[in-house]
Amino acid sequence: MYHTGSLEFQRAEMATKISHNMKKKEKGQSITERCRGFLTTPVTDISVLEEKKDEMGTKMEMLIMETQAEFYKALEEVDGGTFKVDKWERKEGGGGISCVMQDGNVFEKAGVDVTVLLGCLTEEAAKQMRSGEKVLKGKNGKLPFCAMGVSSVIHPKNPHIPSVHFNYRYFEIKEEDGSKQWWFGGGTDLTPVYIDREDAFLFHNTLKEACDKHHPKYYADFKKWCDRYFYIRHRGETRGIGGIFFDDLDSPNQEEVFNFIKSCTRTVVPCYLPIVKKHLNDSFTQEEKDWQQVRRGRYVEFNLMYDRGIKFGLSMPGCRVLMSLPLTARWEFMHEPGKGSREAEMLDVLRNPKEWV
Repeated sequence: MYHTGSLEFQRAEMATKISHNMKKKEKGQSITERCRGFLTTPVTDISVLEEKKDEMGTKMEMLIMETQAEFYKALEEVDGGTFKVDKWERKEGGGGISCVMQDGNVFEKAGVDVTVLLGCLTEEAAKQMRSGEKVLKGKNGKLPFCAMGVSSVIHPKNPHIPSVHFNYRYFEIKEEDGSKQWWFGGGTDLTPVYIDREDAFLFHNTLKEACDKHHPKYYADFKKWCDRYFYIRHRGETRGIGGIFFDDLDSPNQEEVFNFIKSCTRTVVPCYLPIVKKHLNDSFTQEEKDWQQVRRGRYVEFNLMYDRGIKFGLSMPGCRVLMSLPLTARWEFMHEPGKGSREAEMLDVLRNPKEWV
């Protein structure tokens, strides 16, 4: 039996271990030494990363590689299965490392993906990269760019273990006059099938603590942004119980925003793995499994109809953009849960987002 104290202890233990490991790597090891802990060599050649070790592109690529390695190891440990690793190249520039487990013991599908893209964008494609209205002017309509990020979507088998998603990314664009525009974006959100308030508190509080280290308004603002962004308009409901989401973050300065991103990436294990372990042995009925499948259908609808990241990926030939989709889902005509049921409670939260901390 797990209690809040047990969950909090696990979370704190995981967070301390990850923070210590990453700080040790950053301070005491060369790029080459840090790369030895990864699934595979980075997308960018190690010699190039060594040469440009002080540039933001290198710092971010190392961070997303470390985040992928930390998360995949934690998932593999709890599941006991193995990930299939696909390192791919994109002829237009860059590539990625896709790490996917299917039909594991705990996870129906678990993916952790690193992408580093280089090349030129049309001005129209560049619009998909920003949430704001700022116009980016390229030479002859073309904008040299660099885009990189780490993203993950986890779909467990047990309906009492929530799905989770995170994505943290960095963009850099060179405009016609030679000036560079840069910004960070990302977030982490939880999609349970049933409401567990202890889980919701742990998840949101972990994110809040990370945000509070950098700005007192970050959590409140980015929590609202998350609820707005992961909204399925044609259903009138959010995809899950949210978390944080932000885009176009480019102030107060590049180093401070990058430090905030580092804090966010260090939450991905401690805000989720204690919840997974808590529910590992929960029993479930066929009716609960069917409800999970209906909610998975909503997940697919949001990703294919509204998600800007997937729309951007589909405009970039060679990208692995549909990793986020579950193996199975279900669509029922005019499905409505029974009044007073746990399914109805879940739907009420999705239609009326709550404050969890």
